[in-house]
Amino acid sequence: MRTLARWTLAAAMVFAGISHLFWARREFRAQVPDLATKVIDEDAVVVASGVAEIMLGTALVALPESRGRVGAILAAFFVAVFPGNIEQYAKRRDGFGLDSDSKRLVRLFFQPVLVAWALWSTRSPR
Repeated sequence: MRTLARWTLAAAMVFAGISHLFWARREFRAQVPDLATKVIDEDAVVVASGVAEIMLGTALVALPESRGRVGAILAAFFVAVFPGNIEQYAKRRDGFGLDSDSKRLVRLFFQPVLVAWALWSTRSPR
């Protein structure tokens, strides 16, 4: 079950990363916090996070001996991007069909699920 969960997460990460670089770039800009844009270009944040997602997704399957470490890094990545989700909610930015306060609020509760998924699916079996 963990293997299936890990491979599914890996595929989702690679897909999301590629979408950052191509067809969903504008949508992802809605999640870039204003503070980040004071330091780096908004589009650069989207591209960098997309590249990171592709690398992490690939590492989930390509580096089995580092599975736990990759899972921890991926969980940290999910925590690191969470402020963007909060800002999307707080500033009422539409993106990915999140066009109401209630939809944006519900989205916030999925981030802990992603953290748990990354950690659980990469934990070594007992």
